[in-house]
Amino acid sequence: MPQPLPPPSTPPVPLADLLARTDLGLRQIAGPREGVAIHWVHTSEMADPVPYLLGGEMLLTAGVHLAEVMRRADGPDVADGLDAAELPPGVPRADTAAAPGSHPALDEYLDGYAARTVAAGAAALGFGIAPVHDTVPRALVAACDRHGLPLVEVPAGTPFTAVESAVWQAVTEARHRELTRLSEAQRALAAAAARPDPAAAVLHALARHVHGWTALLAPDGAAHGSAGPRPGASVRAAADRLAHVVGAGGPSSATDTLPGSSLSAYAVTGRVRGSRALALVVAADPHDPPAHAIAGVAAVLLSLITAPATDHGPAAAGQAAALVRMLLGARPADVAPLLGHPLWTVVHAERRRDTTESATSLAAALGTSLVAPGPGAEPAAPPGPGTLPGTGPEATAAPAATPALRALLPADREITAQPGWTLGVSEPTPVAELPTADRHAASALRRALAGRAALVRHRTPGPHSVTSLVAPTDARQHAQALLAPLADSPPLLATLHTWLSLHGSWDRTATALGVHRNTVRQRITRIAGLLDTDLDDPDVRMELWFALRSLDRGASPA
Repeated sequence: MPQPLPPPSTPPVPLADLLARTDLGLRQIAGPREGVAIHWVHTSEMADPVPYLLGGEMLLTAGVHLAEVMRRADGPDVADGLDAAELPPGVPRADTAAAPGSHPALDEYLDGYAARTVAAGAAALGFGIAPVHDTVPRALVAACDRHGLPLVEVPAGTPFTAVESAVWQAVTEARHRELTRLSEAQRALAAAAARPDPAAAVLHALARHVHGWTALLAPDGAAHGSAGPRPGASVRAAADRLAHVVGAGGPSSATDTLPGSSLSAYAVTGRVRGSRALALVVAADPHDPPAHAIAGVAAVLLSLITAPATDHGPAAAGQAAALVRMLLGARPADVAPLLGHPLWTVVHAERRRDTTESATSLAAALGTSLVAPGPGAEPAAPPGPGTLPGTGPEATAAPAATPALRALLPADREITAQPGWTLGVSEPTPVAELPTADRHAASALRRALAGRAALVRHRTPGPHSVTSLVAPTDARQHAQALLAPLADSPPLLATLHTWLSLHGSWDRTATALGVHRNTVRQRITRIAGLLDTDLDDPDVRMELWFALRSLDRGASPA
């Protein structure tokens, strides 16, 4: 049997919360009562729904397939030309049943049904009363108890759609709470990073927001700061082991689970004793996924804070301080004196799926400490660290192409392809124009991902290009008028930009945007209708491309 997929990133809904809703009237009648979490709902009347289960769902059924099993087991038509392969798994042919009127075949089928549903990763089974059954079959109750599958009775007055709606409502509310918490934690961590003793301030802010213990440890276990409740001996020993793993040239992160506590360690780019890195270790509630996302933000900030002091000297310290101020919302022009260099290059990087190369190794290879994660891929998520002003999800031309990491490098720094990473590189740009360079790097990364290239650089047309024949202001005004029907839809603008840049390739555009190729086709069809034009006409494509480039040279098209 195929292994169930990993649970989705959305927060689960405790089954107890659904049972507590009086409007649903659900009642659990079998299986474990504690710790049951629902990620989604699937309704099926198939005799074998297992191939269609993803894991983590509540499977809803009205028992139609059970009536068919009973009919086949008792009726004479079973032996009348019905091949055994047509029967549900575990159901013998009628001529092997024990006696008319009893249903050993049904008992055997229900036992197999419950066992396979558990093996497929389903979280619970909901059985609807009426119109097929007046009660939940006793054999199903026994089978669910036997195999540890929570069984919930859905009363006749509760449609399955009401259960599904309740689950999605609870998921949405929980997701909103998580995003609010993440946003508040990110702001608190960024503010802490700008204080006089930033490392200690970040550790204390992190401990408050994950409700646990945090520490910055050397590979030998020496503490360079800690905050939160003092851990027990077993937690401290496990923290030392993780710090050694990630700090002595191992993976960029590692985890361990102890009773009542989950430990995570993240390598930061600060170094002690040569090439051995410091590690941020966090001990938090194992049932608190947002804590890990918050800790990842803190790890990036601590990399910015600790690396200059140990590796790069005062100049790099000023550059790191400038980036922290940009994380807090300062305009690039306001921090230009701290950055020092007149020209800078923005790099967007995406880790390839077949690699274990860490962000720490990428930062070292690029020769910079100014590395931060990209914004969250979900439009509703708060901007993540590293979001340059004016370049967050609300202003990005292609919100689906968010990088795993962003780096800011002096323009004279040589940038080459890096093992395990796909890079999009902007042209050298003054500090005041970093938001534009950020968009250009994002566009280059999309082209690199679509073309499966290791590195793509953005190139601005030269002074003798066709676009130079039109004044920039006139070009932007024409572009805004031409693309006005798409002005309120950043996804459509992003799709058009990417589709044209990739010569109308459906598959490469889908790859670059992270969507299905049919979604690309639907969007392009909608764009053609909104613009009332023929996108197969090369003249139309050329004019639209010039318009998009004109917007790109000015304000973001979004």
